[in-house]
Amino acid sequence: MTSTPIIDLRGISKAYAGIQALDAVDFAAHRGSVHAILGENGAGKSTLIKIISGVVAPDAGELRLGGRLARFPNPSAANAAGVVCMFQELSLIPDLSVADNISISDPPRRFGMIDRRAQGARAAELLARVRCEDVDPRTLVRDLSLSRRQMVEIAKALGRDPQVLILDEATSALTARDVQTVYDLLGHLKAEGVTVLFISHRMNEVETLCDRLSVFRNGRHIETFAKGERSDAEIVRLMIGRDVTAKYPPKPAPQERPPVLTVTDLSWEAALKGVSLTLGKGEILGIGGLDGQGQKELLLALFGVLKGVRGSVDMAGQGLPSSPALAKSGHPRIALIPEDRKTEGLMLPLSIADNLVAAAFDRITRSGVIDPARLEAAVQNGIARLQIKVGNPRDPVRTLSGGNQQKVVIAKWLMTDPDIILMNDPTRGIDIGTKQEIFRMMRDLADGGKSILFYSSDYAELIGCADRVLVLYDGQVVRDLAGDAITEEAIVGASLNIGTAA
Repeated sequence: MTSTPIIDLRGISKAYAGIQALDAVDFAAHRGSVHAILGENGAGKSTLIKIISGVVAPDAGELRLGGRLARFPNPSAANAAGVVCMFQELSLIPDLSVADNISISDPPRRFGMIDRRAQGARAAELLARVRCEDVDPRTLVRDLSLSRRQMVEIAKALGRDPQVLILDEATSALTARDVQTVYDLLGHLKAEGVTVLFISHRMNEVETLCDRLSVFRNGRHIETFAKGERSDAEIVRLMIGRDVTAKYPPKPAPQERPPVLTVTDLSWEAALKGVSLTLGKGEILGIGGLDGQGQKELLLALFGVLKGVRGSVDMAGQGLPSSPALAKSGHPRIALIPEDRKTEGLMLPLSIADNLVAAAFDRITRSGVIDPARLEAAVQNGIARLQIKVGNPRDPVRTLSGGNQQKVVIAKWLMTDPDIILMNDPTRGIDIGTKQEIFRMMRDLADGGKSILFYSSDYAELIGCADRVLVLYDGQVVRDLAGDAITEEAIVGASLNIGTAA
């Protein structure tokens, strides 16, 4: 391309506490294109977009916007220049309405006061643009599903009329319908001359949407190329710096497994309608289906979060735990890897060490007092077990990459030595290399006698990891698949409640 880039970074470097996040990076993106930024968690992608969007300042180098030198002291300055970023960790305020969130930085005013009618109309217009007419602008954000919250975040970004729109894992929590809406929207934005920087770990999305791809590794810009110039295998090799072995570890031969969990006619409000299942010792049982069919509620019910659950649960003679505290300390012990690591799995202002031991204080205390030696040993063991990349364990956990944050969540719960592990979409927004580590860990845990019940929105993960797959539709199990019957066709058909006969 010979035209002047809309975004042009030259010699950009940034370090945090001695760790080089970006090292003399040159990067450019052109007007009216969808440009993918690829790399493992920790490759420098997040730091790159934070510099472009004014969240942090580079230690060295310069940024040009439309050919002119630009310095953004804060995100507001970047927004004013037409650079808008939607980060993976949503910026919405849960206790404010959708309309308040969309216009929070620049609400319409009348006689010096916020014009509520104009604000509501503006929110409704932007929601319609992202096909969320079902969302009432007066609804509090906390009352929306994660998928709907993500769509509101996109609507909020569009309301700032971006020239450059940065999307960080924008589709990671979306339903299939909303993903298609985002696809269509990006096509319209591209035709209008908007530049989209697109970060995703889903290669099918990159191949569908993006014109050019840039790969980062260890804080360096490795290569930029047009779509189709590199195979998937070549792209992954550029990302991780080595050839990729088998993505999923081999499964054991089918076998009879003594049940550790038996669920019969489990129901809760309108979300669960008589779910029955068995989970065997050392088994990985996958949960499939379209988003919002009761998968999250099933896991929450088994962890003792929900009240008013009906039905029968038998775990080695024990019934349904009445609270998470009893779930993690009972017999068998249960752990839950939640859906959203930012809001449900971590305490972001606290240190990596504090987060690692948060669920297992009984293992690091003596007579109710923290034992420093036990604390240090537990933290170091947790870091080593999951190979978490950290500088100092006393650093805030929010300073870690997304993949390493997810490892902290998993390590925290493994510290409780659970017998049953519930996992809600554990690899959402995680890079390929970290996904492989998590898949290997899951199989090792199962081979060691742990039992895993996991929901994934990625059917390939269910096919590659699970010994059996249950598909939920409208709060019910409509298909139980095992062995060679675990295919994408079977999962998709059951997810749509067609072809569900065994």
